[in-house]
Amino acid sequence: MASTSSSFPHFESIILEQESKQVEFKHGEVRTTTNNDSMVYHPRMGHQQKLPPLVTALEDAAAEDAASFHFPGHNRGRAAPSSLTKLIGQRPFLHDLPELPELDNLFAPEGPILEAQKQAAEIFGASETWFLVGGTTCGIQAAIMATCSPGDTLILPRNSHISAISAMVLSGVVPKYIFPYYDCDWDIASAVEKAIKELELEGQKPAAVFVTSPTYHGICSKLKEISDLCHSRDIPLIVDEAHGAHFGFHPQLPLSALQQGADLAVQSTHKVLCSLTQSSMLHLSGKLVDREKLCRCLQTLQSTSPSYLLLASLDAAAAQLRENPSTVFDNAIHLAIEARKTMEQIPGISVLKFPNYAEFPAIDPLRLTLGFYDLGLSGYEADDFLFKDQRIISELTGSHSITFPFTPGTCNEHVNRLVLGVKNLSSSSLLRWRKKQGMKHTDLKPYNDIIMQLNPREAFFAKKTRVNIKDTVGKICGELICPYPPGIPIMIPGELVTEGSLNLLLQAKTLGATLSGASDPGLTSMVICDV
Repeated sequence: MASTSSSFPHFESIILEQESKQVEFKHGEVRTTTNNDSMVYHPRMGHQQKLPPLVTALEDAAAEDAASFHFPGHNRGRAAPSSLTKLIGQRPFLHDLPELPELDNLFAPEGPILEAQKQAAEIFGASETWFLVGGTTCGIQAAIMATCSPGDTLILPRNSHISAISAMVLSGVVPKYIFPYYDCDWDIASAVEKAIKELELEGQKPAAVFVTSPTYHGICSKLKEISDLCHSRDIPLIVDEAHGAHFGFHPQLPLSALQQGADLAVQSTHKVLCSLTQSSMLHLSGKLVDREKLCRCLQTLQSTSPSYLLLASLDAAAAQLRENPSTVFDNAIHLAIEARKTMEQIPGISVLKFPNYAEFPAIDPLRLTLGFYDLGLSGYEADDFLFKDQRIISELTGSHSITFPFTPGTCNEHVNRLVLGVKNLSSSSLLRWRKKQGMKHTDLKPYNDIIMQLNPREAFFAKKTRVNIKDTVGKICGELICPYPPGIPIMIPGELVTEGSLNLLLQAKTLGATLSGASDPGLTSMVICDV
């Protein structure tokens, strides 16, 4: 029999508790929630929709018979590299335009960018929305810098994305980490409350609370409970919602961060939604965050030469939701549910599902996470097999599992290939059943021995030296190293290198993980702080 979520010791079980009541949303939708069931209804915003404003402006500008003496150098495709035009054609170059007056200014919008951002804010239920061309990384950095000054304390999980660490380097924030446990009964809301009370006993107040919801695997936090806790003390809540831009737009999807009271939500519109890679949105709600400071932070962090193709893709993605608020996800959700049911019947395959607790109902139905431990395989080995067998390319591979996101672009033929590949993997492994010799799936706890000697900014600017990897235990780490994806660091500059963290890093390398940030990819040495 295929096993269930109990076979997944390494998933952050940060689960959203939904309340049994009706919720009125800012953009006119109403969701009725009863126990594990929730319904969301989006109003049609008129039968005849205007074309997206920035898309329209870009189209009109490209159509002009202009004598152009401006950048970029390919001059509307006239000098586009032939090797690339053979791949993507001329039209992307024709529309790759700079900050022309008719296209508006990202940092002081008055025309189509302003109108596009206003429409996006209405669709997503924000008081204001900003388009980002530096990905969600840029938005997270701006959100933390806008709410925290040098020396302030930020409460955040230790397993936050690397962008939160870089934000602390930029801002000089001191982290107050909360540490996840890798089982199904961890309550992040209680951990946040505990961290706030510990600071209050020291006469301190956090400048902000930062939470990731959903995780890469689609597991959600109790954001309503956390936002209520924060707002009772006038503490802004920042949510890294990179993987949840689609939330709230279908009856079977969880509530969005804004719908649960977040003050700032940063979303990767290019992940499940359909904008171009690297394009994201930052949403503001409430009065706790200084809007002007947020704008200054974005101007500091974003490029002064933004890609209008990226900006227009955000405008188009928002319009796509306005025109088809729920039906855009119908097929993807149906395919994901059917695939999950099939995978549960395949011998040796574990499927991540809802934990068996009534109060933990929220997980993204568009994430399918499969475990292969019962076949004696790591996620990396399974990933290699699936690629060779059916040319399947996955999003997230780990030591125990693989995560497959379903999107509006997922098609039935690809799902059939995934099912066939997993069945072939199961049959092949069962025929030569064996537990791999020397392969120890030890349940190393990556965050149970964290000792911070320097804050991230101090460590970033400290003098460094390189030592043999065997001599690093007890030294202060000088580089940020994390398996990627998902980009969650195992080692952060300023923390002591412990035997546990070093073993976890070496195990990840042995199992085939790509280690981002390691100056020595072979891990024979490591940079440490020479203090």
